[in-house]
Amino acid sequence: MTLALPPAEELTVAGRRMRCRIDGHGTTVVLLHGIGRTLEDFAAVHAGLARDHRVLSVDLPGHGGSAPLDDPHTLPALAAAVAGFLDAAGVTGPAHLVGNSMGGAVAMRLAADAPERAASLVLVNSAGFGKEVTFALRLLAVRPLARLLLRPHPAVARRSERAIFHDPAYVTEARIATALAAARQPHAARVMLELVRSLGTWRGVRPEWRAELLDTVAALDLPTLVVWGDRDLILPAAHLSFARSRLPTAQGHLFRDTGHMPQIERAAEFEALVRRFWSPSGAAAPA
Repeated sequence: MTLALPPAEELTVAGRRMRCRIDGHGTTVVLLHGIGRTLEDFAAVHAGLARDHRVLSVDLPGHGGSAPLDDPHTLPALAAAVAGFLDAAGVTGPAHLVGNSMGGAVAMRLAADAPERAASLVLVNSAGFGKEVTFALRLLAVRPLARLLLRPHPAVARRSERAIFHDPAYVTEARIATALAAARQPHAARVMLELVRSLGTWRGVRPEWRAELLDTVAALDLPTLVVWGDRDLILPAAHLSFARSRLPTAQGHLFRDTGHMPQIERAAEFEALVRRFWSPSGAAAPA
């Protein structure tokens, strides 16, 4: 197993490298991955949308091939880094912000802090809509266990990938190798712990940041699509109902027999769904 991140580009943002892919021409789309993940989680959708959009995928600071921040890694810090990345990439107008898991919360934070950057939100099994989260992430808030649990190991990487997908066929050797390569970066464990502890405790996701963020996003009244996989083991599908109650103008869609990453397990359907959402009629498929 070759433990290396797949080839990608790099931009220098505030003196730090940010690993990214930028392709295509047209309306700008920004794809944001989840905690401990990389831009590879959006590879298929990136390629599909780049046929007629300008698509930017990026490793968030301290993830994959992007350098860590000097300050603690928090949701506002990641959102600010994405804003800097967009500036470095020459994005001057609003973009469609698409985020999976923690990436959804980063997209919402960016829209809340800089509304002029957001044309719409697509929130994919997004953090921010409930207290419940997988036990594995809650354990990382327990200091004596955290370092032990974050030691890179092929068996741990395989088990983590298996928890993400409903269909085990998606747990490929290439995905396991990418996960291990990202976990073996010298700063990876520190960044993960900073984020986990800023977002939650062993009891679950903290309510304070969720309430403030959702109030702010709801007030923006941005076009928003919230999608979920009904077999998500990381953030339960029940969060979709809460999301639609907190963002009453949002559209919603539930993918059947799908885990935490519909953009991978249902790549073609996901791409078609967001294209309909972004169309002039703005109507995605019914939930």
